[in-house]
Formats: sequence, C-alpha cells, structure tokens
Amino acid sequence: MPETLFLMRQLIFLCFMLFPFVGIAQKQDSFSSLETYLAQLSPTTIVNLQVESLTGEIYFCKGPAESVPSASIIKIPILVELMEQVKAGKVNLDETYTLVAADKTGGSGVMASYPDGQQMSLKEVARLMMIASDNTATNIFIRKLGREKINDRMKLLGLASLQLNRVMMDTAAVSRGIDNYVTARDINALLRLIYGHKVATPNLCEQMMEFLFENRDTVTLPRLIPKTIKIAHKTGGLTYVRGDAGIVFAATPFVISVFVRGTPEKNAEKIIGEIGKICFKIFNKKN
Repeated sequence: MPETLFLMRQLIFLCFMLFPFVGIAQKQDSFSSLETYLAQLSPTTIVNLQVESLTGEIYFCKGPAESVPSASIIKIPILVELMEQVKAGKVNLDETYTLVAADKTGGSGVMASYPDGQQMSLKEVARLMMIASDNTATNIFIRKLGREKINDRMKLLGLASLQLNRVMMDTAAVSRGIDNYVTARDINALLRLIYGHKVATPNLCEQMMEFLFENRDTVTLPRLIPKTIKIAHKTGGLTYVRGDAGIVFAATPFVISVFVRGTPEKNAEKIIGEIGKICFKIFNKKN
C-alpha cells in the first residue's frame, strides 16, 4: 500500500510538471503555418520577430537578438524612464507644459500644428507621444529626461539593446549612421515588465498600458485581428523599417514584436498584419 501511494504521488507530480510543457509544445507545433508564411516571402524581405507568453516562454522567434532600427518603438523606453522619474519625484505628470516654436518637430503627431503658447499637462504630452506617436512630444521628453538617463535605465533593466542615440526626425544623424535601435527580444521583455508592474509603480504601469491600448495606428498587428480583441502596442515606421510591438489579449494573451525591412511600407504593414493574424489564431484557441 505505501508503495502504491508513493507511485501515485510520483505520477501526480509528473503530471503537474509535464502539463505546462505539453501546452508549450503544442503551441510551438502550431507555428508551422507561420514558418510556411515566412518562407514564401521575397528573399529581400527581412523579418525579425519574437512571440512569447506573458511569463516569457518563447514560442517562435526569428532573428530576435539582431539590432534593428526602432523607428517610434523607441518611445516605449522613453515612456518607462518618464514613469521612473515620476516615481522618484523628479517629474510631475500634472505639471503644465507650454509649447514653444522650437519644440515643434516634423513627422508623425499633432503637436507641431498646435499654436505657440499652447498649454497642456505632461501627462497629455506623454499620451500624445504614445497614441499619436507624436515626435514633438517625444523630443520634449528626450530633452527633459536626458538621453543618457533613458539608456542607463534600459541597461539597469538588462535591456542594453534598446538604444536611444538621436532625437526624432534627425535626418542629419541618420545620414551619419546614427540611429535608434531595439531587438525584438528586449522590447518584448520591456512590455512584459510593464504588464507585470515590474517598473515604476503598479499605477504608473497601468497608465502606460492605457496609453498602449489607445494607439491610433491599427494597420499592422491589429489589421486582421477582430476589433473586439484588446491590443496594447506601439508601432513605428521609417522608409527603411516598419515595426509593431505589443501584447495581444487573445484567449491566451501573448507578447509579440515584429520588424520588417527590405520591402515597401505598405507591403511591410500587410506582412505584420498576416503574422499577427496567424499568431492570434494559434493563441485564441480555447484550451
């Protein structure tokens, strides 16, 4: 009898140990459709991506540790440093900011069209940086927070590949080979830290999530996913890269970062949309 009980306990233990890995294996096996899709893309199209769970189990990756130009996805690290400085009492989100002509920057966003002297809270400036990918807002925060402080924060978090090396729309810097960089692996990790309340404070992490949910750019990851599905994400685009990084709240939520190069912007958007759809179908299956 004692031997039988011992064997039963061992069996139960093995079940608890194995079931999670069975689930992971099943999901990994499901990614053959994604492999097939990627294989039929043009040889000149470069895709970097990583797909993982909210706890960091990697289900699929392709060049996840390769540094790629970040475009506006670098705004996630900037937002994190902002919230860390809010936590430290160095910045107050309720503070009023007065826009001046020298602040205004081209490219994406709405603040460049605001009249000089326009006043708004720093919270609203941060919101516009994320939901409208506002370059004027972003450069305001780069100056206010400090580029080195932002990079030091990423190093402290173990995410040194997330590098802010220039302000937005600095074409002169780009022509000299200076750009902002991320990896799919590390931007996923940063998203998981935000979701898990592991940076700044829980309330500030929730604020960051709200901004990510409000993203107005929906032509990439959300493109072919039902509108009822919540997606917290940040997009980015330049003439030489299109990217999207976020958390998709399917039946089983997942974290995904995708960067596409070597193809026209509109095609890159379609590719990211197809990748998002394939992953959504895998993770939205009821267990």
